[in-house]
Amino acid sequence: MRAARLIKMVLLLQTRPSMTAAELARELEVSERTVTRDAQALSEAGVPVYAERGRAGGYRLIGGYRTRLTGLHRGEAEALFLSGVPGALREMGLEDAASAARLKVSAALLPSLRDASRTAAQRFHLDAPDWFKQPETPELLPAVADAVWDDRRITARYRRGEQEAVRELEPYGLVLKAGVWYLCARVPSGRGAFRVYRIDRFTAVDAGAERFTRDEEFDLPAFWAERAEQFARSILRAEVVVRLSPRGVRGLAYAVDPQAAREALDAAGAAGADGWVTVTLPVESEEVAHTQLRMLGPEAEVLAPESLRERFAGDARRMAGLYGHPEP
Repeated sequence: MRAARLIKMVLLLQTRPSMTAAELARELEVSERTVTRDAQALSEAGVPVYAERGRAGGYRLIGGYRTRLTGLHRGEAEALFLSGVPGALREMGLEDAASAARLKVSAALLPSLRDASRTAAQRFHLDAPDWFKQPETPELLPAVADAVWDDRRITARYRRGEQEAVRELEPYGLVLKAGVWYLCARVPSGRGAFRVYRIDRFTAVDAGAERFTRDEEFDLPAFWAERAEQFARSILRAEVVVRLSPRGVRGLAYAVDPQAAREALDAAGAAGADGWVTVTLPVESEEVAHTQLRMLGPEAEVLAPESLRERFAGDARRMAGLYGHPEP
């Protein structure tokens, strides 16, 4: 533990002209007294660490000293490629590995390039969760992430409605979608089929020592894109017929599934003389369609099914009662 901290201290001093004891203590998560002892130990070991006294003082390396202890181990290298998603790294328990990797890379760069990580972070930031939603990190996510990195089989217990099921899984990859974590895994007992699981529904995960042989042809982005499209289509089990004003046409994709809206508009006939267009729209259910299409207000008229049209007629009567002016 101390050896790793001493190396990190050298790398920190190598990437900056000077650092105060307080700055080093904060980066190393130790006390300033420990920083003083570590600096003394480095000096005794031949590393030219110089301490400047006074208000503007601090620690620095003398004579352009550079360590060659900059090689990345595999975990750090993999974490480095995810450093653009700091929230995800933190939730998977990889923040320390990514920090160490960035330090090593910075230490190996020319002095003129050492601010590259800072300037990049100032220009790009990924905020994955949707608006107005507070994401919760699944408690078992770090354990699942460890198994994914190490290609280790897991025994997972997860909720299916009111019941729980147990599965032996080969965890291939993790996906963060709108603040929700998913595991893409192969099920050996299911003829090697790949399936998707929400990690927040796992109630227990046991990762043993047994490793599995990864299918090198498995493409996580392509697999996820295909399954996401299948899921979106699978829940659209009903159809409604709607007339849309020009404004309603423009707003349809914001009210319902965007892909379903595009396909419905592409298949629609020409607009009438009044500019309105009639579309047949796939929806999840009449209840969901009622909630979604209300967003369009008077820019949409439901033609079928009749039961949904009656719902909107009832809404219109209630709205008129709230906003209508009584007869004099």
